[in-house]
Amino acid sequence: MKKSITFIGLDVHKNSIDVAIADSGRNAEVRHYGTIGGGLDDLDRLLKKIAIAGKELHFVYEAGPCGYEIYRSLTDKGFDCAVVSPAHIPKSPADRIKTDRRDAVTLARLHRAGELTYVFVPRADDEAMRDLTRAREDAKKAQRVAQQQLSGMLLRLGFRYPRDNWTRQHFRWLADQKMPSPAQQVVFQEYINAINEANARVDRLTKQIEMLVPTWRMAPVVNALQALRGVSLIVAATMIAELGDLTRFEHPKLLMAYLGLVPSEHSSGDRKKRGGITKTGNGHARRVLVEAAQAYSHPARITRPLLKHQ
Repeated sequence: MKKSITFIGLDVHKNSIDVAIADSGRNAEVRHYGTIGGGLDDLDRLLKKIAIAGKELHFVYEAGPCGYEIYRSLTDKGFDCAVVSPAHIPKSPADRIKTDRRDAVTLARLHRAGELTYVFVPRADDEAMRDLTRAREDAKKAQRVAQQQLSGMLLRLGFRYPRDNWTRQHFRWLADQKMPSPAQQVVFQEYINAINEANARVDRLTKQIEMLVPTWRMAPVVNALQALRGVSLIVAATMIAELGDLTRFEHPKLLMAYLGLVPSEHSSGDRKKRGGITKTGNGHARRVLVEAAQAYSHPARITRPLLKHQ
C-alpha cells in the first residue's frame, strides 16, 4: 500500500515556528496549523500530534540564522526534511503581504509542487570545520581593518614608510614614531594594540586549523589539493569546509556556477553580451580560490613548509 505524503512548511524563528500543512494532491487543502515554540522539544510535541500511521511527513524550512539543528533532528528521527534558499523561493510581484503564517503556507504549497530550490546541508563535522575557517576569515578582516585605520591616520599626519608595510622593520619603525599631540599618541597606540591583537588571533586560529585538519574526515582531500600550486592548507581547508563532498557536483561547470565564477550574460536575439563573473553562490570559497590564483601568478619557489617535508 502506497503511503500518502503530507508536506509541512516551517517558518522558523528564534522563539517560534509557524507550521503549515499541505495534503497530497494539487487541489488539496493547504492550511495553517498553528504556532509552536522554537525549541526542539516543541518540535517533538508537534510530531506526536501530526504523525499518523500510513502517512509520510516531508518537512521544509528556509535556511537562516537558526542553522541546521531542525534538519538534523528531523532526519535523525527518520523524517524527510529539506532546507530551501530564501533567495530562490518563487514570489509573485503582486504579493505585497508578508507574514510568518503566509510564509509557512507558501513553503508547504511550493514543496508539494516541487518548485523549491534546496540547499546542501553539510555534515556536523564539516560544519564545525567551516566555523573554524570562517572564524579565521573574520580575524583576517579585523586585522585588515585595524591596519587600514592606522595607515589612514599616519598618511593624514604626514608619516610615510618607504618600504613594505607590516614587516618586522615596519613595526620597528612604528615603535619609533611620535605623534604631534598626546591625544593622537593614544589613538596611535590603540591602533598598534588592535593590530597586535588581530595578528595574535589570526595566528591562534591558523594553528588550530593546522592541528585539527589531520583529524578531519576530509583530510585526504585537503592534502591532495595542496599539490596544486598556489593552494595552501588554509585555502584547501576553507574550500572543502565550504563545499563539502565535491562529488555532489556532476560536472565542473556546476561547481563553477555554484562558486559564481562563470561570466554573466545579457543577451537578446542576435545580440550577445557577456560581463564579469556572476559572484553568486559561496563567496567564502570563491575568495580563497581567487587568492590561490593570485599566488599562482608569482614565480614558483620552495616555501618553508615544503622544506620541512623534504
